[in-house]
Amino acid sequence: MIASSYQAFHAYLAEYVINPFYTSRLGKLKSLKLSTVLKKKNPYLFKAKNLERSQDLIESIVDAYLSSQEETMFGNLLEGFAVYVSHALYGGFKPEKMPSVDLQFERDGKLYIVGIKSGTSWGNADQINAMKSNFKTAKENFRKVGVTKEIVAVNGCIYGRDSHPLKDKLVIRVKGQPPEIRDEEPDKVYYKYAGQDFWSFISGDDYLYREIIKPIDEEARQKDAVFQKAYNAKVNEMTTEFNYNFLIDNLIDWEKLVDYVSKRREPKATTAKRRKRRAD
Repeated sequence: MIASSYQAFHAYLAEYVINPFYTSRLGKLKSLKLSTVLKKKNPYLFKAKNLERSQDLIESIVDAYLSSQEETMFGNLLEGFAVYVSHALYGGFKPEKMPSVDLQFERDGKLYIVGIKSGTSWGNADQINAMKSNFKTAKENFRKVGVTKEIVAVNGCIYGRDSHPLKDKLVIRVKGQPPEIRDEEPDKVYYKYAGQDFWSFISGDDYLYREIIKPIDEEARQKDAVFQKAYNAKVNEMTTEFNYNFLIDNLIDWEKLVDYVSKRREPKATTAKRRKRRAD
């Protein structure tokens, strides 16, 4: 691929992938409140992991909170990059109102419809069957409006690998019996391209999958310095609050922490009666 294309791709990754990713992470970090997130955490797990220092416990909470949506969010941003690459090279675009199809483009006399996922293990059997049914419906709808060229369905995965990309067999499983293998319905047949194969498929460049990492590395180094400063401040803030509320003799009061998360609340009527007795 020519250098000018790489430059445009690098610019896109910097502006539309790394920048929004770190902006979102920073926003989530700043909005994090100990009183909110601690009630949703498993105190028994903290104890089982032997987290006896409050800062270690807080870092565990913050890291889990930040990572909870990162895979999906970053995958969506890279999906946008894949559409951008296809648009730049083949006029590809993201179609509207076409479930399971994130990219549509034509090349070599064929129409490709592509559903993009992050990794290869993205769904269970029901979700995969839903994707295949959506591919079938899309093919039927294209034919209804006069498309006569071959329509190829692809499940593209941003990372990973799949050594058997053609998915043309259906495995029928019945409990207590060996699996039965049948030919898949023609309109439900699809290809699964992952990692290097996926990026090569949409770009024609066998090394684009490596090239992507370079601008990500450069931009992440710059953004991470600002993020780490905010991260340390948040951990210190939440650790101070945690120490005030859940330390006794400078050790974590586990009973108080368990009560905070799980103790049954008193009925409002009972609470009102107690207040009235105290007032009397």
